[in-house]
Amino acid sequence: MDGPTSVPHGLELVPDAILAGRASDGDTAAFEALARRYGPQMRACARRITGSYADADDVVQESLMQAWKQLDTLRDNGAVKGWLLRITGSRSIDHLRRRKVHPELDAEHEAAADGARNHNNPESAAVNGSRVAALKAALARLPEEQRRCWVLKEFGDQSYEEIASALNISSDSVRGRLARARVTLAREMEEWR
Repeated sequence: MDGPTSVPHGLELVPDAILAGRASDGDTAAFEALARRYGPQMRACARRITGSYADADDVVQESLMQAWKQLDTLRDNGAVKGWLLRITGSRSIDHLRRRKVHPELDAEHEAAADGARNHNNPESAAVNGSRVAALKAALARLPEEQRRCWVLKEFGDQSYEEIASALNISSDSVRGRLARARVTLAREMEEWR
């Protein structure tokens, strides 16, 4: 008997390009297979950006709904992984912008969570919380095209070629955008080094 996380009809062996093509034709089982395949990476990406497991789960759900509705915009079915992670990164950043929580309270919450993970070291927790808040703010200020490349590279662990395919740009453009993003982030995060 199949469990709740099993993929129907052996779809776990089907290549991304075929699953994406079937999904764009309305095959929900194919889309569910893609969601199961890349959901954990999407969640990890969203968690790194939002700083919250609950927010990450919300972002992944929003991202999957957006992906289902916009399957016809996927230019290369073989690049579905990068496409899903790009959507997730964008939705994560949008989520940060929409959040009504005051940044100071958010940083305190992050510091408290980090403190619990760091054996209740209050000084370490406060520094980590402030560092996370500063990185989130710096990412939100990056130009969209740089932020997308950076998120896919650093949080999505994508290669230059995968990012280029997902964004429909050249690998050289990816390298340039990443270089500019890294310079900007290094400058903005200088005090945290």
